[in-house]
Amino acid sequence: MECGCVAKGLMPVEQAKQIIWDTITPINDIEQCDLDSALDRVLAEDVVSPINVPGFDNSAMDGYAIRHQDLSSGTTFNLVGKSFAGTPFNGEVGKHQCVRIMTGAQIPAGADAVVMQENTVANNSEITVTHSVKLGEAIRIAGSDIVKKSIVLSKGKRLNAIDIGLLASIGISNVPVLRKLKVALFSTGDELLQPGDTPQQGKIFDSNRPMLRAMLRRLGAEVLDLGVIEDDPDKIRDAFIQADANADCVITSGGVSVGEADYTREILEEIGQVDFWKLAIKPGKPLAFGRLDNSLFFGLPGNPVSAAVTFDQIATPSLSLLAGCTPEGKITVRAIAKNKFKKKPGRTDYQRAVCYRDDNGQLIVDSGGSQSSGVLSCFTTSNCYAVLENSRGMVEPGESVNVQWFDAVLR
Repeated sequence: MECGCVAKGLMPVEQAKQIIWDTITPINDIEQCDLDSALDRVLAEDVVSPINVPGFDNSAMDGYAIRHQDLSSGTTFNLVGKSFAGTPFNGEVGKHQCVRIMTGAQIPAGADAVVMQENTVANNSEITVTHSVKLGEAIRIAGSDIVKKSIVLSKGKRLNAIDIGLLASIGISNVPVLRKLKVALFSTGDELLQPGDTPQQGKIFDSNRPMLRAMLRRLGAEVLDLGVIEDDPDKIRDAFIQADANADCVITSGGVSVGEADYTREILEEIGQVDFWKLAIKPGKPLAFGRLDNSLFFGLPGNPVSAAVTFDQIATPSLSLLAGCTPEGKITVRAIAKNKFKKKPGRTDYQRAVCYRDDNGQLIVDSGGSQSSGVLSCFTTSNCYAVLENSRGMVEPGESVNVQWFDAVLR
């Protein structure tokens, strides 16, 4: 839990996360998925290897397979055959015999070491070993990577590209996964235009919905995009009802502050339940979390940076848990502030920043530019957050700062 000074009436970030997580019942609907479609899907069961990997003893390099004991009585061997990947030598290596072997090829019966070809001299069918060789040298033992019947990937793992390759390496063509998380998304506001519309006086383009849609897809979610809803209570209510009937989670941006036309929180309190709507976080204080009949609800702020930060910090781990995925913690390191970071106590501040190593190898963190909640471009000039604790005030140059790297959801 966060400690220290928290602004009055605001809930600490870690407390809010725990409230959400205590509410969540993960998806448990299982379906089969082929490998070509398995990227970013969440495993519904442990995957147990049906084979050893490697499946047989094989050579780690190009060279000659020998019997190690023969080196005690001489270094010259008679070449009796070849072993290629996919075409093994079928005989047995006898006394002072050797087999030419390629990387990945099966070790012939009788052989227990491989001499790298650079450490030999060939004279027709006579091969002389010129360097010392250890017993078992350059041999990859069967099962040294994966042992048959061992768990290779655990339930709740979100499959990445390497996982797909790993599954293929043990001959698995399809896996049991949880169905995709369904998220309904809409923006509210009479001032919003669609990208591609003609600019109009007093109106702005809706950047939040395309951004959030992309972030949701990075999480492997199936997105139901309901578009932009006017600042009309009846239309917002209808959107909520439609969203709740078709999704596991409903996400909106805008309409959760205290403006006269901010109806989102008001409607949610009418047809559902609001657990909290003010967090001790900057940017993004007016963030609402609640529950409808069939779904969870996140009401993100309308300012684009606030929407991005609160989604990344609050919604991302919560949606992963809802999707049945084992959440992965954000990667955090300590760095030295290059310049001053402006900060008042009371809220945890996620300032967009740039982290790098100086000539001495020390991690340095500097501001990524404007910290205004409306300046989305600051993310493009940054690679991390400088995470400033709620109790912390102004950060002076040379002070130590927590740095949290941007992950795939943002990058």
